[in-house]
Amino acid sequence: MIALGVDVGGTFTDLVLADLDRRTVTIHKTPSTPSNPAHGFINGVKAICATAGVDPSQIDSVFHGTTVGTNAMLVHGGAVTGMITNEGFRDVLHIGRHQRPQHYSIMQDLPWQSRPLIKRRYRKTVAGRLDSSGAELEALDEDAVAAAAFELGQQGVEAVLVGFLFSYVNPAHERRAAEIVRKMLPDVFVTTSAEVSPQFREFERFTTGAMSAFIGPKVRRYISELQEELHKLGVRGAFRVMTSSGGLATPEMIAERPATTLLSGLVAGVRGGAWVGEHAGTNRLITLDIGGTSADIGIIRDGRLSEADARSASIAGFPVMLPMIDIHTIGAGGGSIAYLDRGHAFRVGPESAGADPGPAAYGKGGTFPTVTDANLVLGRLAARNFLGGQMTLDADASARVIGKLAQELGRTPDETAEGALTVLNSNMANAIRSRTVQKGIDPRDFTLCGFGGAGPLHAAEVAGMLGVRNVLIPPHPGITSAMGLLTADMEYHALRTAFAVKGALDTARLQALFSDMEAELSAIFAKDGVAAAKTKMLRQGDLRYVGQGYELKIDFPPGPITDAALEQVWSAFHQRHREEYGHAFEASPIEIVTVKVRGIGEVEKLGQPAEHTGRDAPVEMSRGRCVFRVNDALHTFDTPYLDRSLLPVGAMFKGPAILLQTDTTTVVPPGWTYGADRFGNVRMTRDVI
Repeated sequence: MIALGVDVGGTFTDLVLADLDRRTVTIHKTPSTPSNPAHGFINGVKAICATAGVDPSQIDSVFHGTTVGTNAMLVHGGAVTGMITNEGFRDVLHIGRHQRPQHYSIMQDLPWQSRPLIKRRYRKTVAGRLDSSGAELEALDEDAVAAAAFELGQQGVEAVLVGFLFSYVNPAHERRAAEIVRKMLPDVFVTTSAEVSPQFREFERFTTGAMSAFIGPKVRRYISELQEELHKLGVRGAFRVMTSSGGLATPEMIAERPATTLLSGLVAGVRGGAWVGEHAGTNRLITLDIGGTSADIGIIRDGRLSEADARSASIAGFPVMLPMIDIHTIGAGGGSIAYLDRGHAFRVGPESAGADPGPAAYGKGGTFPTVTDANLVLGRLAARNFLGGQMTLDADASARVIGKLAQELGRTPDETAEGALTVLNSNMANAIRSRTVQKGIDPRDFTLCGFGGAGPLHAAEVAGMLGVRNVLIPPHPGITSAMGLLTADMEYHALRTAFAVKGALDTARLQALFSDMEAELSAIFAKDGVAAAKTKMLRQGDLRYVGQGYELKIDFPPGPITDAALEQVWSAFHQRHREEYGHAFEASPIEIVTVKVRGIGEVEKLGQPAEHTGRDAPVEMSRGRCVFRVNDALHTFDTPYLDRSLLPVGAMFKGPAILLQTDTTTVVPPGWTYGADRFGNVRMTRDVI
């Protein structure tokens, strides 16, 4: 079986072609085409097939991670979107919950007000109401729905959200209104809040639905065009897209629920890190994926990807009520610009030089001092052996821009360059602390897995700032996200609002809710051609103490809902609450707010990596001057530049060293030992101080 993973990033499109039977892997990177990501995708498929000697018709499966929806949200470049809602609730999307994203700032940026997904002129109201139990208080005014649809059509909207109160209990009004709108506006993307996220909290539900409508036309067009282009190439294999929850979905499902792709491209990297860690013998990982513009941070505990909760799940500042892996992104990458702000403070990022012209080192006319330039000045990049020798860096240009900044600072170029790296690394370390220390997790108990084009350059020093002793660098760090696509299964989610309190809940009703959801997901998998024997259902619930504002996600045991099974749930909730907040109220009543089922449909994926074969000793390609900070002072080291692919298996060596390969460069600072394991991972261990 031949599987293809394609991860489209802002600068490069990464591809992995794997023969799962022969356990062979071909990798390729090609420039992305931001104006139309499908073009870069197809160019990459042609190139990697030619390299591997594989005809496109031989590809059995194509797995894709996309940032189309993400970028549409980040740049506010979605569709002109309309909304139909209940009378009196036109401004729910604007009012929100009076939240203050920045508690102590007098310059609050509330994105739902400053850059609304649906402008007020496109929000229409109609008569019709349900109560909290789903019973009809007032019939839906279908004529008003038709009139609203006509007005929106005249206003030129490209998408419409239908969102009514209590639709999470009874979606009948939403479904009927959507039916009317689709009939009147057949070329417009139409969705409902209950289709996207059937949960209570109308602001978050409406906002999540608005996101789906906002990005829907763009995502649907992109996926449709991609399928058409793949067919033209002769690719007839199954096409699957990564979702924000870390699973795969069919194009048809993505077209219906485009908001599920909001973290598609980012999640693939965390999955790739988890796969690497599994075969390296560690299941507690901090993943650090650093590209040209941003750094993405994920946490893997006991082999499980951490999931975002209702309090922290957001995209571009908008709350999201969808299953999502907890990923924290900051503006930190190889293109991040170092500068003095108006207060004369030394800063690095989030502004980036991008890919064109990019860092001065690229020789394309870049004039800003960037992290890449700082690494080159300090000798941590090999100017004549960048990207495996495919590109020569302009060391003189880097020296000029760093030298100019050094003059402004009154420092030497080496001090300035090293300072830039220290600021950037500190930003990433602080971001990791926000996902570990601030949540009661000790990062020292984890291994840091660095990947992406710039991850291996910074992983060791970031780990050192956190007190983390072990660092893991995958064999192909630059395409780890693409590898992650080949490690995922099909995954769908179903949920129901329960509002059941311990001591007064109806176990039969709870069992019926789970059974109904499992039947729903089983039908979807059957439609997708996944055999029943290849599926499994995992039960979860969102629980809280009665009176609390937010919930914690707790696993439910399989089988009948009995008192004994529920005791496991209550105990797990108390323990989870203790881990999250430092205490538990074991005498307080617990409320099950929402019950969920996560359906997994197994597909063929990457198995054990191929064995690494190296030399008896490291192969030195050259030596050069490298600058590192040791004992709070800068020191210059005569440092070997080594061919990473030829590192011997099992042996450990003292740093410093620079490990070269086609898709990245790995920096081993002084005070660290390094070596390759049997799967070609580079392991670094910090000396005990």
